[in-house]
Parts: sequence; C-alpha cells; structure tokens
Amino acid sequence: MEKSQLTELLLQAYEHEKGGVLVYETALKCVVNQDLGREWSEYLEQTRKHVRVLGDVLTALEIDLYTETPGRQVVRYLGASLVQAMQMALTSAPREAAQLVACECVVNAETKDHLDWELIGRCLDQVTGTQRAALAKAYEEIEDEEDEHLYHSKGWCRELWLESLGLDAVLPPPEETQHVTSGVKAAEVQKQRTQPRKN
Repeated sequence: MEKSQLTELLLQAYEHEKGGVLVYETALKCVVNQDLGREWSEYLEQTRKHVRVLGDVLTALEIDLYTETPGRQVVRYLGASLVQAMQMALTSAPREAAQLVACECVVNAETKDHLDWELIGRCLDQVTGTQRAALAKAYEEIEDEEDEHLYHSKGWCRELWLESLGLDAVLPPPEETQHVTSGVKAAEVQKQRTQPRKN
C-alpha cells in the first residue's frame, strides 16, 4: 500500500469532516421539517466527534494536522461550495426549496464521507501496530454512523422531493423508520418505494 496515499486519504477525510460541521450548521438553517431538524442536529454532533477522532488518528500516526495538500484544498473548496449553495437558496428561495437544496448538499457531503470511511476500512489490513489500533478504533466508532448519515439523508431527500412534487411521500422516510445502515437494505427500501401499490 502507498503510505503517502493513506496520509492523503486521512488528511482529506479530516478536512471533509471539518467541512461537514459547516455543512450541517448551514443545513439546519434551511430546515422546515422538525423530524429532519432533529436528525441533522444529531448528525452535526456526531460529525463534530468525527473531527476529534480523526484528529486523534492523525496525531497517533504522527501526521501534522495542518499539512496542506492539493487534494485537501479541493475538499475544502467543495465543502465551502456546498455551504455557499445553501446560503444562496436561503436568500433567494422559499424555505421549502432551501430545505431541498440542503438535503442535496448533505447527500453530496455524506457520499464523500462514506467513501472515505469505506477506504479507511480497506486499509486496516495493510497497517500494523499502533497505526492499525488507531485506525481500527476510529473505524469501529464512526463507520456505522456514516452509513446511517448517507442512507437516511438520501431517503429524506427523495421523500421531500416527492412531497414538493405533490406525490405520495413517506415522512420520516422508510430508511429512518427501518434503521437502514447498509447499501443492501437501502436498495430493498428503494425497491419497495417504487413498486406500485395494490388497492
């Protein structure tokens, strides 16, 4: 395994989690649905914890938290762009529309988070000793939360869009009520949602 790329991955993940705090803080300003607001408030606190945990991992691996890389700069830019998109929606659209923009921004952010933690999990067998211990502890603590963040956020986005279109929407979404934390379960829920209803 390329150790320099592991460093890059961890620095990008750390930067992305820091940006995720700003994404959730801004998204919460767009919320209309109270259940969604509660969910995102919980995810904001978890994301703050993820920043601390990744900071501890970088320290344990003797990686300077302030190391700049081109990839890290891009991650920071993308996070700031999501925040800016939500701010634009707040100033130029009804709150319901801003909420939809926020949902899409959260899904975009959580997709990158999910990928980062999936890759960190794949690296566990390639490191040893204290490095492995630090990575494994962080992975076990955070990975399931990232699964929930992604799949539940996608469900909210879909159902709020359906509601805005005047179509049947299920709120809170089935991903939340069925506690979806895997791609397989998310696909099952999606399939159930697209099957025609019997009268």
